[in-house]
Order: sequence, then structure tokens, then C-alpha cells
Amino acid sequence: MTSRRFERVALYCASSDDIPEVYFEAARAFGRLLGERGIGVVTGGGRVGLMGACADAALAAGGEVIGVIPEKLMALEVGHSGLTSLEVVPDMQTRKKRMETLSDAFVALPGGFGTLDEIFEAACNTQLAYHLKPCGLLNVDGYYDGVVQWLERAIREHFVRPVHASIVVSADEPEALLQAMAQADLAGIAKWLDR
Repeated sequence: MTSRRFERVALYCASSDDIPEVYFEAARAFGRLLGERGIGVVTGGGRVGLMGACADAALAAGGEVIGVIPEKLMALEVGHSGLTSLEVVPDMQTRKKRMETLSDAFVALPGGFGTLDEIFEAACNTQLAYHLKPCGLLNVDGYYDGVVQWLERAIREHFVRPVHASIVVSADEPEALLQAMAQADLAGIAKWLDR
């Protein structure tokens, strides 16, 4: 199996500062790893929460961080002014599309509604072969155990085809997650209909 090389990875995660420290530690470790590997980070452009922590760690490790932030959030002064570049876009849909275009893979750290929306939109676009880019869940402290169990059941009960099982991979540690995404078998996923 061929291993992919990522130029940039999109990061989806919590923008809240009021969450347990274990998640901040994981975000910093992930950002540091990407920066040290020379893999660019694409974020939602915020300076707060896990998004800001990961971006700061990647920058401190010498990495590139591109932010894409909607005008509404920029107006609320949550934009990160220290990124390699910060693009201000009209709305969330434009933001998601731009982050997708800039990235070779997508990772969800712990987060809420927006995080799940973004990672599963990326997964659906891979499933439908709008792009062929892997998605990963950084399962810090078992945060995504329920999502992983749901995905296993969805495959078992044929809501998700087995050929699509490798679109979303998960791991507890950043290094293991990058390796799993690099080796994800996305060949043939466009054959999603039997007829």
C-alpha cells in the first residue's frame, strides 16, 4: 500500500477555552508534530480554543498555518493575527470549501456541532469522490469513542458501505493518526452504487 505525503492538513476542533486541559495538550502536540514535519495547518482562523492552541504550537515549531475565517467571526475579534496568512471569507460555506481546497487531509480534534459538521462534510465529499482525501478523528481521552462505535454499527448494518470504512480513521495519538490517514485505502470508493 502506498503512503501519502501531506502538504497541508485541515484542522477542525473546539473554539472554546472552557474545556479540560487534556484537550489543549493534545492540540499543542498535534500542532507541534505538523510543524516539525513541515506539514502546513489549515484552520478556521480563530485564536481561541483548541484551534488557537494547535496553530500556536505549529507556528512555534516553524510550521505554516493558514486561517480561513468568516467575516462575522472576524468582526467578533476572534481572528488569529499571528498566522502565516489569514483569509477572510463571506460565510461558513465558503470557509469550508476553501479549507477543503487548501488541504490534503482533514482532522477533527474534540469539538462540538461545527467540528462534526465539518469533518463529516469532508468525509461525504470523499465518499462521493469530489476529492479523494482522508479524514481522521484524534480520539483524545476517548472523546470520539461513541462516533467510532456509531460508524462501526453503520457499516455493520449497511448504512455505510464497507468500501467506505477507511474514509474516516481514528487514533488516540497524533503520530498514529497521521500514519493511519497516510495509509488509508481510498481506491475504489467512487464505486458507491451496486448498479
